[in-house]
Amino acid sequence: MLKPQLHQSHLSTKIPFLLPKPFIHGSGHASFPVYSRSMSTKANKKVRVGYKHGSIKSIASVTQQSTDVKAVVTVKQTVVDFWTEIGIERGLDDLKDLFGKTLLLELVSAELDPKTGLEKPSIRKYAHKIDHEGEDIKYEADFVVPPDFGEIGAIFVENEHHKEMYLHDVVLDGFPTGPVHVTCDSWIHSKFDNKKKRLFFTNKSYLPSETPNGLTKLREEELETLRGNDNGERKKGERIYDYDLYNDLGNPDSDPETARPVLGGKEHPYPRRCRTGRPRTESDPLTETRSSSFYVPRDEEFSEIKMGTFSVKTLKSVLHALVPSLSTAIVDSELGFPFFSSIDALFNEGINLPPLKKQGFWKDLLPNLFRAITDGTKDVLKFETPDTMERDRFFWFRDEEFARQTLSGLNPCSIKMVTEWPLRSKLDPEIYGPQESAITTEMVEQEIKGFMTCGQAVKDQKLFILDYHDLFLPFVSKIRELKGTTLYGSRTLFFLTHEGTLRPLAIELTRPPMDGKPQWKQVFRSAWHSTGVWLWRLAKAHVLAHESGYHQLISHWLRTHCCTEPYIIAAKRQLSEMHPIYRLLHPHFRYTMEINALARQYLINAKGIIETSFFPGKYSMELSSVVYDQEWRFDYEALPKDLINRGMAVEDPSAPHGLKLTVEDYPYANDGLVLWDIIKEWVSDYVNHYYPDSSLIVSDNELQAWWTEVRTEGHADKKDEPWWPVLKTHQDLIETMTTIIWIASGHHAAVNFGQYTYAGYFPNRPTTARMNMPTEDPNDELLKLFWEKPEVILLTTFPSQIQATTVMAILDVLSNHSPDEEYLGQQVEPSWTEEPAINAAFVKFNGRLKEFEGIIDERNADIKLKNRNGVGVVPYELLKPFSDPGVTGKGVPYSISI
Repeated sequence: MLKPQLHQSHLSTKIPFLLPKPFIHGSGHASFPVYSRSMSTKANKKVRVGYKHGSIKSIASVTQQSTDVKAVVTVKQTVVDFWTEIGIERGLDDLKDLFGKTLLLELVSAELDPKTGLEKPSIRKYAHKIDHEGEDIKYEADFVVPPDFGEIGAIFVENEHHKEMYLHDVVLDGFPTGPVHVTCDSWIHSKFDNKKKRLFFTNKSYLPSETPNGLTKLREEELETLRGNDNGERKKGERIYDYDLYNDLGNPDSDPETARPVLGGKEHPYPRRCRTGRPRTESDPLTETRSSSFYVPRDEEFSEIKMGTFSVKTLKSVLHALVPSLSTAIVDSELGFPFFSSIDALFNEGINLPPLKKQGFWKDLLPNLFRAITDGTKDVLKFETPDTMERDRFFWFRDEEFARQTLSGLNPCSIKMVTEWPLRSKLDPEIYGPQESAITTEMVEQEIKGFMTCGQAVKDQKLFILDYHDLFLPFVSKIRELKGTTLYGSRTLFFLTHEGTLRPLAIELTRPPMDGKPQWKQVFRSAWHSTGVWLWRLAKAHVLAHESGYHQLISHWLRTHCCTEPYIIAAKRQLSEMHPIYRLLHPHFRYTMEINALARQYLINAKGIIETSFFPGKYSMELSSVVYDQEWRFDYEALPKDLINRGMAVEDPSAPHGLKLTVEDYPYANDGLVLWDIIKEWVSDYVNHYYPDSSLIVSDNELQAWWTEVRTEGHADKKDEPWWPVLKTHQDLIETMTTIIWIASGHHAAVNFGQYTYAGYFPNRPTTARMNMPTEDPNDELLKLFWEKPEVILLTTFPSQIQATTVMAILDVLSNHSPDEEYLGQQVEPSWTEEPAINAAFVKFNGRLKEFEGIIDERNADIKLKNRNGVGVVPYELLKPFSDPGVTGKGVPYSISI
């Protein structure tokens, strides 16, 4: 995101641009500093310049004469292929700059004409280029504002160039009360492409009922423009927001094997995505055709002027070039790693990639992954050693680390407390076999002997579980038909020790009746004999693959990326950009739609990275639909309610945050609840300022329309669920806003930015299991291999070389913070500074986040907290608000932008 520039009244720092001629790049982005101009008026009769509506007071008294106002416009310049844009249109645009007709600006009064009841005529002026400072290009225009014009409410902008440009802001200087700021941060199309002028409101926020009468019609018309209609295919550069099903993941016309079911609707419930309107395929009228680029509204696209696009461009390059290069270097796609030393070689020696036309391309693009070898003629993919591996080479082997990561690893969102015993399936026994778990009371008591009975452990809240039994079992038969993957239903049971750590007790793997065979299930426990030890290691590998798939498809993709997109679409369609709730949420929505479109192109599509690398294969997205249908609830996305729902906390008004954790040393929950409370306090201050009375919430037609559309359109398959909040009170609105902000910031950070740290050494988080347990349907050859070379069985169970290296490269990029990452509460939004109370609340928000960093440091230094401290243990920092660039394992950005 572009960093807002503060207006400087008397100071301007000029940075020379190195190119010989400063002109806007074809996409025309530029930005300029604001220069203060002295206010000039004529005559002496007093008159109010401003607007009074309801509780809005007049903003100034000035002499009754025209006011000289200078508008300074900042456009951001792109640097991509700068010189390639020189041509006829370039020359015409330079002439426009020369003759001072680059941008046409129109000032709009916030008041209606009291005599006619109509909008006052706007004041038009062309802006001319005045300066070029680094990435910023400045334009200015001089206006003479009549004494009866009133407060400036908005500005129309027309781009006279032939290419679009990125408009950062407009500052109107000369009013006695100070400058008027209009933050745009938007692409302005050329008038030759679209004659409709762009409208921008000032940074002052208004509820619909408080809208100045001169802006009411414009407010409604701008929303109608963004809604568009549901006809035709959306074109690049448009700003239309609408809904559609996930019907573009396959391409059956080119490859019948990529046909995939439509997600969304009664059969496969799912959130909605942004509508693109492409034609349907010939072979399947329900499936939309795919193209080389997926439409997202123009302002949702990553900006070429943002350094943060480094991560996205890198991801695209990995998908476009690195993955094919790996396929060339590793000829056999099914080839596994023959030795553990071969895995270590990925970090020590690397993989020689086939030469590219551009020498050093990989090293320039991915300096963390690529090292040029001595002769400089080859590129070597050499992975950085993850911090976990750097600290303890055998971390992935240890049972205590396996258990610890359920609380403070990459997926701390699945662990649940056992509340019923014995464990039983809820699936139909006629289809899936006996419901009783093979984990018995006797087994548990053998493992915890001397501590307590199994019944006492359940009563005392000492047993916890990763339960993927009922979710995965219906998929086992069809997933096993896929090449190179297998699946079980699984349960993993843990015991909470007196030290506050979890100890793995047992793993149960189940195969349902299939292929004429009865149900098979077996329990594996840590053993003191080599056979049992190796069976336990193999069972753990299967469970870790289950964990990896659930984490990527559910905890990460579904719960953050996918479910957030409808909030964004509805906000754009129903909340005016001058609405205070829109401005509260906007920084949390930046670039999410673009990264989601990228995911539909390359990651979650048929035969994409997820399908080819994770255990569900072609059923990956269908599995996420089942979880959305069976498990997803908006109210449970709030961290406190999520913890209560999983039995990881109980309500306790006397406890910090009003919750008592059942595992006191639960780093994700402990840090997450502090962050939740900090966000909630900021949201409370914000909401209470703009809604001093709850009746304003009920009567806010835009707010109510937004939330209704989120439920009935964006999450239409769950529109009738009783758990949806109804926005009637301050508590309703504050809880809803806090939940959305938490998901986009804290939750996403917790499940995303530790991916390379914990999964960069893939035996710790294998994405698939390619081989059944040797005790299921054993044969002499398999048992002989297991008996003599158990390591070979484990390595064969792990992902193939191409699967592992592809995922490792992508996780490195996904875990990366860009140099200008925008962290939660670090940078104030320009509109928030307009109200002193909101600005003060933000300062407090920022201060609490800085204090929170110190709290995390103290916790990580506390040797009593064994789930975040110990020999070789990576400290838990995933919810630490701020970070340096790179793969750091910390930092909470505002939004889901990678």
